[in-house]
Amino acid sequence: MNFSYKQIWLINYPVMMSLLMEQLINMTDAVCLGRVGKVELGASALACMYYLAIYMLGFGFGLGIQVLVARKNGEGRLSETGEVFWQGQYFLLALALALCLLSEFLSPFLLRRMIASDAVWQAVVDYVRWRNYGLFFAFPVLAFRSFFVGITKTKVLIVNSVLMVLVNVVLNYILIFGRFGFPALGISGAAIASSLAEGFSLLFFSVYVWKKVDWKRFGLKPVFRFALLRQLFRLSVWTMVRSFVCVIPWFYFFVVIEHLGESQLAIANIIRNVFTIFFVIMNSFATTTSALVSNLIGAGERGRVMSLCRKVMWLSYGIGTPFVLLALLFPTVVLGVYTNEVSLVDGAFWPYLVMLTNYFLAIPGYIYCNAVIGTGHTRTAFAFQLVTIAGYVGYLLLLSGFPGMPLAVYWTADHVHVLLLFILSYSYIRKEYKQFNLSPVLYKEDN
Repeated sequence: MNFSYKQIWLINYPVMMSLLMEQLINMTDAVCLGRVGKVELGASALACMYYLAIYMLGFGFGLGIQVLVARKNGEGRLSETGEVFWQGQYFLLALALALCLLSEFLSPFLLRRMIASDAVWQAVVDYVRWRNYGLFFAFPVLAFRSFFVGITKTKVLIVNSVLMVLVNVVLNYILIFGRFGFPALGISGAAIASSLAEGFSLLFFSVYVWKKVDWKRFGLKPVFRFALLRQLFRLSVWTMVRSFVCVIPWFYFFVVIEHLGESQLAIANIIRNVFTIFFVIMNSFATTTSALVSNLIGAGERGRVMSLCRKVMWLSYGIGTPFVLLALLFPTVVLGVYTNEVSLVDGAFWPYLVMLTNYFLAIPGYIYCNAVIGTGHTRTAFAFQLVTIAGYVGYLLLLSGFPGMPLAVYWTADHVHVLLLFILSYSYIRKEYKQFNLSPVLYKEDN
């Protein structure tokens, strides 16, 4: 098994479009809220990061589903891929219930201790309260996506995501601004719209699998296998914790910026939303890397791991660089999408330039770290993430000790993070890729 550039792209493209469409939900929220007010625009950054931290626990479990489905697919045991899917669904639904209840009771208290502005705090709480209900839709959708990525049948992800974004855009217009007789709900309307859009996504996947997928071939009849669920949990627990921990620094970043003022927080949110485009490209290729590495190992092709990583990296540069150049040529146009306040656009310029340079540094780190995940060594990837987060947070603490530090300098913390991630992940893969000795049963974790 030797994946060509074309094969990698054909597998990755639907994943990238799926991730892009999903991120467009947050981006359209920001575009709409930028027309409501500066407080709402800034608060949506903190609110989205806080919700994302919760969501990433499910996302991390989804990565474990994807790795195990891909391994079964690579070994030709297609009927067992559906069993993995169902164990993932059971766990994710239980996790959604637990997290929704915890967030409902704890979030107002926790956020009050972090956010200085009363107006921003209230807006964030209003968003999170409604967004929590979307977990019951979003988490089952993760299992569907992991299943299709794991079996490398990813085109359906594009259709699903496009429809989900269209639903979100329409509901945003109605609920945020109060159209067609509905009240203007502002930031709460954005949260309700996003949750309902995820509900539509779940309905679409359910109907598609029922009508279009060969249930018998992939073993998709509902079944409970405690041993398999335990195996899946052992594999996924580290990707869950790692995914959650990955977002915490970003949330901390926005907490630090919020203390600089509402305008600085609004600018930071604009930059984050622009960066989302480039993050989607990086993350899609990284997600594809973990699935393809797992397929290679399942097929007994461990020696091709490094070659695959290099191919994915060059494809990432080839796809993303033209967008970086366009963003450099038309900064005012890009930034003006999110706000019509000239002061915010002007203040965002230098942080915007710093953010764009991060794309070239981030690609190797993301790809090689996800290659480690694809080998099943999720504990190792988690350890790497802890080291990089410590460097990131330490750097931010250092900067916060200097009053008046420009916002652009704070954005260099991302450079520190991805450089550390690359050094650790590349060194590990470089040293170990010829020596992987993974059991077909999967995953006696490295000690």
